[in-house]
Amino acid sequence: MLSSVIAKRLMTGICQTAWRPVVTGLVPTRCYRGDAPDDTRTDLIEIPLPPWEDKPGEPIDIKRRRLLYESRKRGMLENCILLSLFAKRYLNTMSETQLQQYDRIINEPSNDWDIYYWATEAQPTPDIYQGEVMEMLKEFTKNRNQEQRLDAPSLEYLEKEG
Repeated sequence: MLSSVIAKRLMTGICQTAWRPVVTGLVPTRCYRGDAPDDTRTDLIEIPLPPWEDKPGEPIDIKRRRLLYESRKRGMLENCILLSLFAKRYLNTMSETQLQQYDRIINEPSNDWDIYYWATEAQPTPDIYQGEVMEMLKEFTKNRNQEQRLDAPSLEYLEKEG
């Protein structure tokens, strides 16, 4: 269990949600502030992140390939391993609705620790991300079969399925 001091440091890496104008109205701004010890520092640079956008009309095979790549290329190793193994097991059998849920879960939050804490049930999952796919991810994370999960899977399995 993380001490409260370490947990606070991890959580301060996220800037507060701000609103920025766009042609169609105001949208929330996603950004990352780094590992700041507290919110009193004024010399921090906030890196703006583009808002997550659903990709309606994206062909399902392209969506699966994109989500596979995005599952493997996360900001932290724990999520790289967890999400790439989850994708290997479930991505090819997910319905279009499930793929959309998974896309939102792994791409909308700007902090990888949030995804990790929700999957491990260390923190409650916000309602917007709660659903069938999040439940599948939480169950997968429990690793009931005690599989060895030390690295992301090789990509050789893609060639065998094709």
